[in-house]
Amino acid sequence: MAKQTNIRLDEDVKAAAEARAKRRGLSLQGYVADLIEQDVNESRTAFMAGAAAFLASYTELFEAEVGEDRYPGLAEGPANSASRDAA
Repeated sequence: MAKQTNIRLDEDVKAAAEARAKRRGLSLQGYVADLIEQDVNESRTAFMAGAAAFLASYTELFEAEVGEDRYPGLAEGPANSASRDAA
């Protein structure tokens, strides 16, 4: 469910925003909502890309420090496909 939010704009900024909204076939409310949604989605996308790059850069270090071999119930020593295939 959408919630209502009130904002205060300088008269010149409001006039410019209304003109941009009109050129895009939107109400001022729709224009502002689209801008906020776009900003939130871009921020989320940028964060997720940064997190993925961080994890990719440090995967080997993480696995060496807290890899699968440290999970309860798993055999001691590094986990590798050759030892798993032999078992």
